[in-house]
Amino acid sequence: MNTTPPRALLPAGLRTPGRWAVLPAAVLAGAVLGGGYGAVKAPEYAATSYVIVVPAEKADPGAAVGYAQAYGRVATDIAVTGDAQVWAGVTADTLRKNVQAETSPDAPMISITARSAKPAQAVSMADGVARALVLDSSHVAGSTGVKVVQFSRATKPLSPVSPSAPLSALVGGCAGGLLGGLVLLVRPRRPAARGEARHSRQATAPAASAAVPAPAVAPHQPEAV
Repeated sequence: MNTTPPRALLPAGLRTPGRWAVLPAAVLAGAVLGGGYGAVKAPEYAATSYVIVVPAEKADPGAAVGYAQAYGRVATDIAVTGDAQVWAGVTADTLRKNVQAETSPDAPMISITARSAKPAQAVSMADGVARALVLDSSHVAGSTGVKVVQFSRATKPLSPVSPSAPLSALVGGCAGGLLGGLVLLVRPRRPAARGEARHSRQATAPAASAAVPAPAVAPHQPEAV
């Protein structure tokens, strides 16, 4: 008959329920912090303006794609040195931080995306940078053989692109649960758990030795003379 206590059959982690309280606490803390950040942070709006690079007469059409890549890399520099900051009503540092230009590898088109807490300002920044590219290209069109033209003006965004408070709370809860799980994995076992394991091994050792019978000793017989 097995006389082992039921407690000894459970893993050490399950015999310490306080250890697992770290996980729900981490999830709750992450959700609260993420939701608070989403509620306090001002919403951010994005507006995108498109320009296209076209070759001049008797110019190589394939060069337009290469020049589009070049203009895309220096879009914010051209906007800062030009009048884009005046048209947008923001500083040069704001343009560098909140305007991004992207190009296509197979089309001579540049998308200029501006982000701002105000929808109208995001539109002004995107169109301002596009206008600066158009003017700069017209000054050097004689040497480059291409020019930048406005393809599509930016439209006023109706909804923010920044995450809402519920979404931030969900992301924060997931991140908190992940960190809590890592803490449980790397946290060393408590000395009490190690002491219980040592005590159980010592308690089972005498029982194992008692189950093995000792060898019988033959009685000493006197020798006959």
